[in-house]
Amino acid sequence: MNTVSLIGNLATDVDLREVGDDKKVASFLLAVDRGGTDGGADFVSVSAWDRQGELCAEYLAKGRRVGVEGRLKSRSWEEDGKRRTAVEVVARRVEFLGGPRRDEGGAEVIPFEAAAAG
Repeated sequence: MNTVSLIGNLATDVDLREVGDDKKVASFLLAVDRGGTDGGADFVSVSAWDRQGELCAEYLAKGRRVGVEGRLKSRSWEEDGKRRTAVEVVARRVEFLGGPRRDEGGAEVIPFEAAAAG
């Protein structure tokens, strides 16, 4: 089973890119509090595809609180002769958890759920 659920604040603005014909992906970094006495946060890369990604880019901005449900995806590559790896969350669901919309002061955004991307 590959399922992850996180609640945190966007540590970056959303970057929306086109990746081929009729495919879009939104990427952002999510800061998730560790809790406990040590405090601190973990920073997790998140990607949301197609319509869900478009909505994230339209309504979310750095600092916004969201809930993300999805799956972990790992990738690896060679860079400067060294093997690199990264793990990201591919979002199945992104829920907006309060705060203003990106371009309107104080208005709430209704949470949405979109179909999972390939």
